[in-house]
Amino acid sequence: MDFVMNYFSELVRLFNEMAPWLLFGLVFAGLLKVYFPQEHIDKYLGKPNFKSAVNASLLGVPLPLCSCGVIPTGISFYKNGASKGATNSFLISTPQTGIDSIFATYAMLGWPFAIIRPLVAFSTGIFGGVLTNWLIKETPKPEPIVVNPMFAGLKLDLKSAGKKIVDCDDDSCDCHTPPKKETHSLIRAADYAFIELLQDIAKWLILGFLVATLISVVLPDGFFSMFKGYGFIEILVILAASVPMYICATGSIPIAAVLLMKGVSPGAALVFMMAGPATNIATITVLGKIMGKKSLFIYLGSIIGGAIFFGMLTNWLIPADFILSKMTHNHGDGMDHEMLPQWIGITSSIVLVVSIISGYFIERIKKQRKMTKEIFQTIKVEGMTCSHCEASINNNLSKLTGIEEVIADKNTSSVKISGSIIDLAEIERVVTELGYQYKGSVK
Repeated sequence: MDFVMNYFSELVRLFNEMAPWLLFGLVFAGLLKVYFPQEHIDKYLGKPNFKSAVNASLLGVPLPLCSCGVIPTGISFYKNGASKGATNSFLISTPQTGIDSIFATYAMLGWPFAIIRPLVAFSTGIFGGVLTNWLIKETPKPEPIVVNPMFAGLKLDLKSAGKKIVDCDDDSCDCHTPPKKETHSLIRAADYAFIELLQDIAKWLILGFLVATLISVVLPDGFFSMFKGYGFIEILVILAASVPMYICATGSIPIAAVLLMKGVSPGAALVFMMAGPATNIATITVLGKIMGKKSLFIYLGSIIGGAIFFGMLTNWLIPADFILSKMTHNHGDGMDHEMLPQWIGITSSIVLVVSIISGYFIERIKKQRKMTKEIFQTIKVEGMTCSHCEASINNNLSKLTGIEEVIADKNTSSVKISGSIIDLAEIERVVTELGYQYKGSVK
């Protein structure tokens, strides 16, 4: 009974401490999503040069995408013209951090890690991108076709078999379809932050808290002191455990905080926060299949090599006592070093819990409403783990000729499709290229 009480008490304390900064990060992530949309960044990633690697890494660092969510996004960039170097740079830098996890890192680990973490993600992303451009030579992509101004009133119908040019002044042309009513930007930002994004990270965030609390309660203080003086071995042990597992950037923070309190070195904690979110078995499989083994080896080498290098550098430059002094946890002196009043933490925790629960039901209701429409075909697709996976399936299948609507559901591993032409072979090709497993139609 004492164990249960201690566990629950520690869980509540950790959650109250991190909740305000999670909410702050979610708000920033929503604003970033709306005012800096994904379609505006494709043009910066096209050429296999240093600039594209820097752009991809710079744009990837603040994006709140986990390693599962970044795969369809990165592969979409690649298939829409991004170079392999820029794609690798984006895939390396993005899952290691994000605007939400930066605030949460500051809340639990202090300002040193809040600064180090995005800098490491940015640096390793550039390194991986440049290395990819150097080792893999790509054929230059053709320049986009510039339409002569005299054809400004014409629409090119690429879906038709003859690829004919349609006069948009003709009333029969669908160019005159009135635009859909635009949702207010702040509403879209809130919908993304507190429903879409929060539902993506909620499971892994909760798992991170549960594991962190278990470590905090079960392991005695100084458990990892046996590794002191063996920094490189300690880093390799943490790295070996981190690479195959999956945890989101934000979910890794409470675990890293508790590991630090139990005696793990700052460099080893940094390695866990780098390799855990950036790599997992699913990511490795998809990258090897879509971009080739050479790109995969560069991707893994950049993350593993960067983790070892920056882990050792952190241990060399920053004393563990300095890191612990900047953390907001109880440091063993009987006092809690809290940055915010307790009532803010409690209120934020309530808001966060309510948002997670209500967001789950709102998401389910929205999908059920869409599914009430007449559906002609349902297929089984495995490997979808977040809303970004669903969006990738929806967007890419919707581009196929004859398909009118696509509704992907990660919870049931199903995709419902309606349209005049449903080519299952073509659908299987698209789904497989995106890195998911096509399991056939459902009768």
